[in-house]
Amino acid sequence: MSSSTSSSEPAGRTDGTQAASEARWAGFARAFAVTALAALLGTLTLAWMLDPYDTGNTPLSLRDGVRPQGPRTAAASRGRDPAFQGAIFGNSHVQLLSPERLQAATGIPFVSLIAPASGPKEGLVLIDWYLRHRREPARAVIVGIDDLWCTADPAMPNAKPFPFWLYSRDRAEYLVGLLRFDVLEEFQRRIVYLVTGRGERARPDGYWDYEPNIGMGYDRDPAKRMELEQPGPSGGGNASGPFPAVQALEALMQAAADTPLILLRPPVYRSLLPVPGSAEAAAEAGCRGAFAALAARRPLTTLIDWRRDRPELHDPNQFFDRSHYRQPIARLIEVDIAAALKAMR
Repeated sequence: MSSSTSSSEPAGRTDGTQAASEARWAGFARAFAVTALAALLGTLTLAWMLDPYDTGNTPLSLRDGVRPQGPRTAAASRGRDPAFQGAIFGNSHVQLLSPERLQAATGIPFVSLIAPASGPKEGLVLIDWYLRHRREPARAVIVGIDDLWCTADPAMPNAKPFPFWLYSRDRAEYLVGLLRFDVLEEFQRRIVYLVTGRGERARPDGYWDYEPNIGMGYDRDPAKRMELEQPGPSGGGNASGPFPAVQALEALMQAAADTPLILLRPPVYRSLLPVPGSAEAAAEAGCRGAFAALAARRPLTTLIDWRRDRPELHDPNQFFDRSHYRQPIARLIEVDIAAALKAMR
């Protein structure tokens, strides 16, 4: 009898030790989960309060603007600045259009909300952001319409990363977007910018002249000249439609019926102009026609088409490459924009 009792005691102690160990691990797991949740909520609250990209979503009154950074995030601050009554949208193909020169020519304070290497999907998001942050109707919207706007794909896929969450109408999507490593990296820089008051502010109108950073030399470098003269794909490859970017832009601008809209087809070097009668020419005509039809049926809308054969497109010294022009051409385009806006008054 005593032997049986003795042999059962170690098993009981073992079971008790295991239960205590499991209880300790369960307690640790609960504490870890609570700590992680608290850290997550704390980080989210801090990000919401600091408003790293000056979206206006914070309840605090903070210093205007953001520190110098890429246009994809800086546009959140610039796009809601009430000082700007007109805006430029698109990619690097309209980047050289100067807000200052346009203001001097039209009297309209402009902001550049371009995003390099972007297409219609990003552009439409930025237009929506800008329009919904106007206290008064915008006085002008300029949209650069290149090949990417000619897509037949209703998804209008984007090739480069873009922070769609930052401009979302869904507050939950915005808050989830704040839980990103690059946002955490921005915390320290944002705090320095807000607290010291001495940090450099990103240029409010968003203009960046990239011409000084790009070498030329087409008149001196035969290899560069040969590269410039090589023909390439043109027109976007969509001759008969549909053109979902046209439909999306028209729908978006319905909320701004009193806002003049400039549809700008930016110039390309002559080697990118399609050969008459080719499939590329058909695609070029199809896309041009779709945007021309939008300009015809929407009041206060003008299509400015620089993507046609003209003398300026035959001068290699006016281009960085086949689709990026220099300042002299940018200034000529600005003259056309000013004239179009004056005609729509």
